[in-house]
Amino acid sequence: MIRTRLKENLKEAMKSKDKRKLSTLRLIKATLQDRDIAARERDSEEGIGDDEILQMLTTMVRQRRDSITAYEGGGRIDLAEAEQEEIDIISEFLPRQFDAAETEQAVKDIIAEIGAEGLKDMGKTMGALKGKYAGRMDFSKANAFVKSTLGA
Repeated sequence: MIRTRLKENLKEAMKSKDKRKLSTLRLIKATLQDRDIAARERDSEEGIGDDEILQMLTTMVRQRRDSITAYEGGGRIDLAEAEQEEIDIISEFLPRQFDAAETEQAVKDIIAEIGAEGLKDMGKTMGALKGKYAGRMDFSKANAFVKSTLGA
């Protein structure tokens, strides 16, 4: 369970006095608590599940990649490196990411599975991908491949 691993890693970071890891793990924990509170307001007593946690972590990684691009464009390599370190720490909680070939195959499989026939089925296809492969693929890349496949 992701929550258990987060607590264990947080304890290890405190013991080793790894400031970057500690601050990143605390940020993950705070974001998770915010999501849990929002879920409780929607009558979910236990907070969010592992699938939603994976989506949250994937979003955090994507935000940092966007920041890296901005920092590199502005010549702030030091800040870009700090963001990359955070990505590395967050990624420890994510399953292995699909490469381009695996993403393409997964998209083809889902299209065949749900019988998608054109761009009108794009939302349905992306929803199925997110449901089945949460945290394991870059959905912006998958989106482009779904669009090219269904639009052909």
